[in-house]
Amino acid sequence: MKRNNVRKRGNPKASSLSLTEEYQIHTLANGIRIAHKQVPYTQIAHCGIMLDIGSRDEMPHQQGLAHFWEHMAFKGTEKRSSYHIINRLENVGGELNAYTTKEKICFHASVLDDHFEKAIDLLADITFHSVFPDKQIERERNVILEEMSMYIDSPEDAIQDDFDQLVFPDHALGNNILGTAETVNSFGREELYQFINDNIDTERIVVSSVSRLPFSKVVRTAEKYLADIPHRKTTRVRQAPTVYTPVNQERVRPIQQAQCAMGQPAFSLVDDRRLPFFMLVNLLGGPGMNSRFNLSLREKYGFVYSIEANYTPYLDTGFMGVFFGTEQKQLNKSIALIHKELKRVREVPLSVLQLHQTKVQLMGQLAMSEESNMSFMLMMAKSLLDTGKVDSLPEIFTEIEQISALQLQEIAQEMFNEQNFSYLTFLPEE
Repeated sequence: MKRNNVRKRGNPKASSLSLTEEYQIHTLANGIRIAHKQVPYTQIAHCGIMLDIGSRDEMPHQQGLAHFWEHMAFKGTEKRSSYHIINRLENVGGELNAYTTKEKICFHASVLDDHFEKAIDLLADITFHSVFPDKQIERERNVILEEMSMYIDSPEDAIQDDFDQLVFPDHALGNNILGTAETVNSFGREELYQFINDNIDTERIVVSSVSRLPFSKVVRTAEKYLADIPHRKTTRVRQAPTVYTPVNQERVRPIQQAQCAMGQPAFSLVDDRRLPFFMLVNLLGGPGMNSRFNLSLREKYGFVYSIEANYTPYLDTGFMGVFFGTEQKQLNKSIALIHKELKRVREVPLSVLQLHQTKVQLMGQLAMSEESNMSFMLMMAKSLLDTGKVDSLPEIFTEIEQISALQLQEIAQEMFNEQNFSYLTFLPEE
């Protein structure tokens, strides 16, 4: 959803520079990292500021505050009104946007590279110099409450948020990123400043850029607007979820079609099994029309319009879920077909040809996603924050090639045990 001072240069001797085949990094004296990939064939510059702060960093009374900050960053700074923020890049054909996840907040922009400096100036301004006007807080509070209502009215979205609460009960990872009506109505300027002061860490901030501009110009521009941001170090410690207990819940909703979510916690970002597990989930319910779930539930039986399986790794845990909608009379049959496919990957190893095709498909999907310069810009920032590096496609492909059928089967036997799955079902009213 679109949301709508010249600074002193840092001391070059206090900064560090590293180079890889894919991207370049420069670290400012305050700890903020500048990551850039130069591509010669585009006139568009994509850039963003990503902070390692998300909804999981909220206290119980702060639920939704990270997302509220994302909204309010566009509502006025020390030198710009909301109107001037909105029009700064739009007037030159650019785009300004932002998003919040469980572990990240990102402000990003896309412009003709002639306006790259305008974009960095604006992104730095809304990230570090927002003033959160009281009138705008009241207006945006209503906007977010409407956003919450919109998701509630969309059962396929609402079930994913509610399912998080089942898998991660009494933990911030289970909370809705938007918060609750009660918490959103309690937020004011002091709460915003307190949350920022408690969580911002300049060593956990990455400015990411993809364009044809030379790295030296990107660094000079970033230093101009970011070098005198004070160094900040947070004492925040993220707590991992406690012991998981499978849950099975049914809820009646005013809907026409039954919605089902099923899944469990999964591997974390730093687990060596992350990539082979991602391959397994992609085989079963990835975006390809030839996923096993889609071939069975849609193409063979016509039970669903769409079905997806996804895997989201976090810092210290992960999440795997399967989501679909169907007629209520076909719900149990659909679940049985899903378990049939899960049993199949547990008991029958992939053949040499199946393993090769699975690898080739995943590599092709990853290569196509990297063709999007904006997607790469965002991925580069997230990867640096999560792992301290950005793996090149050849490195990832080499790792994929080394995955064996036996390894996939062993992971399937560990992760696709039906007894460990949680279920949440939305059933239509009688």
